[in-house]
Amino acid sequence: MSETNAKINHAHKHGDEPEHDNEHHIVSPAIYGLILLALLVGTAITVWVSYIDLGQTRLFDTGFTIFWNPVVALAIACTKMTLVVLFFMHVKYSTKLTKLTVLSGFFIFLALIGMTLSDYVSRAWGRW
Repeated sequence: MSETNAKINHAHKHGDEPEHDNEHHIVSPAIYGLILLALLVGTAITVWVSYIDLGQTRLFDTGFTIFWNPVVALAIACTKMTLVVLFFMHVKYSTKLTKLTVLSGFFIFLALIGMTLSDYVSRAWGRW
């Protein structure tokens, strides 16, 4: 019996999990090709939408207006970012600690953006 099998058998007898320190998930080149194709399609859609005026929506009487072109462009960019993080950075196949680290970094990013936008919205535009 090899040394690896002996460790696994020993771990199963004592109720412990076997050690998987050097275990890596192997992603096939076809998956990488599909992700690359999805990223290229996302880029093409972003360029295509940039030539179209998607209009705007005025919210209430506050004067706050949503322009839809940046909203669509950011939605596509976030989708592409998610694909890159999950597959090219191998977060999809990583440990829970790595996933937690990525999610906490994303949460901190959202908190910083939220604080910046709260400052931007609270300014007295046009009243000075």
